[in-house]
Amino acid sequence: MTKEISKLKNNIEYIYKQNKNTPRIAVCLNISINKPEVKPGVYSLMSRLLLQGTKNYTSEQLANEFEKYAIDFACELYTNYLRVRFVCLNEDCAKAIELLNEVLTNSTFEEFQKEQIKLKSEIPADLDSPRVAALEAYCNKIYENHYYGNSLTRILKNIDNITKEEVISAYNDILKTGKKCLAVIGALNKEEVIPLLEQTIGENLPPSVDTDFLIEKPQLNEVKISEINKPAINQAHIMKGWLVPTFNDEEYCSLLLLNIILGSCGLSSRLFTELRDKQGLAYVVRSNYETLKLTGGFMIYIATEPKNIEVSLNGFDKEIEKIKTIPVSEKELNDAKNNYIGKCAIMEETNIQQACRYAKSAVLGMGFENSEKVKEKIKKVTPEDLLNCAAKYFNDKYVLSVVKP
Repeated sequence: MTKEISKLKNNIEYIYKQNKNTPRIAVCLNISINKPEVKPGVYSLMSRLLLQGTKNYTSEQLANEFEKYAIDFACELYTNYLRVRFVCLNEDCAKAIELLNEVLTNSTFEEFQKEQIKLKSEIPADLDSPRVAALEAYCNKIYENHYYGNSLTRILKNIDNITKEEVISAYNDILKTGKKCLAVIGALNKEEVIPLLEQTIGENLPPSVDTDFLIEKPQLNEVKISEINKPAINQAHIMKGWLVPTFNDEEYCSLLLLNIILGSCGLSSRLFTELRDKQGLAYVVRSNYETLKLTGGFMIYIATEPKNIEVSLNGFDKEIEKIKTIPVSEKELNDAKNNYIGKCAIMEETNIQQACRYAKSAVLGMGFENSEKVKEKIKKVTPEDLLNCAAKYFNDKYVLSVVKP
């Protein structure tokens, strides 16, 4: 296996990894977002419009090119970065890189009004889901008055006030001020790929820079509760969560394992075993640990009958108290470690999965090969580490979101 970490001429950091005997090559470019958007929804429209026409292709012609060459091409918006990635057959790599350059440097944003109307019509349909409504209310509370809380409801409220000029300005600013990290994974030799990237995005994109990060760290200093009544539903959806450390923090690995033990590993998790199997309270119950550049969010969720809201909340409290006061067994801890390492293997099976993982780690400041470092750190976590971490962060400053009939 050949692997190399280097830079293009405009300072774009890249990792090239050769996975021999694979018929498709994957390329992923991430560009950091360092500023809050001027209005909620600007970044969402920006990412949608990147594939809706360029100077040399209409949106239909661009789609036809992707189909003709069987190129899986996507522009995806994440809170802290913009991702542009593709997968194609090895023999079509040059064409895919040509289209990558075209999208990044020649997008016209001409279908602004069309995409604005489409987004405005799609959001209410999404918000009809009670789970989405609960998550919206949760995000609005835990990231109140913060860029991280620019949820669907905030976008819908502001979308009519967004201009095409604001979207173009935001994109140009991200290109100019963003850190750019590139991952290239596949069977082709480096000499067949990197020169093509140098001649396109290496020459045509603004240099990659590490500028000041202008998004403030969110704070949660009190209990915040949201209750929403939706008459047409027959389940209650409950979310409870805390702000916790994120990656690059010494307690990151402990939080990863707490998430697995409590609720992210399905049938064997504590929440599933206690609240669904033993008490029959849940249709769905799980936990989630989301990491952003400035903070992490640890949340537990249950969908249950409305009559079970209070007993479910008591069940949450009981499981949280246990994880805070009673050390996990060595077996449960080792099972959680093996679960994490096994999931990593599944999430790194394909070239595009590897490319996205490498590029994400790099653009967030952790380095291309952070995944291997985390696996080694995971192995060293002790029951006492989990106990201390849970006691420290599962405190009385939390958000509770309930959507019920």
